[in-house]
Amino acid sequence: MNVLDKIEAEQLKKDVTDFAVGDTIKVHTRVIEGEKERIQIYSGIVIGRKGTGINENFTVRRVSYGEGVERVFPLHSPRIAKIEIEKRGDVRRARLNYLRGRKGKSATTVKEKARAAATGA
Repeated sequence: MNVLDKIEAEQLKKDVTDFAVGDTIKVHTRVIEGEKERIQIYSGIVIGRKGTGINENFTVRRVSYGEGVERVFPLHSPRIAKIEIEKRGDVRRARLNYLRGRKGKSATTVKEKARAAATGA
């Protein structure tokens, strides 16, 4: 392991939430305004993940006041307080760029992942 890998390993977060493309998540970000620090929540659908290790990013899209807004977050950033999963999405693609061309409810929803089937006759 070279020096860069050791430094990078120290910067990686240990408690990363396991989420996938298509999931609806809430990202709690730390915002510093002057001397105060507060938590701001950004909620939306994960439309892509990119990179590996310390360079891993994910893109979250939401429709705000009729306008599509996307934000890219570094996964291992100290600015991210936590990530909550609201809904698991069932998608068949690695990137959901097709959501950009949609309007209304179809722009904000993907098929929900089926839960484990209940056993019984």
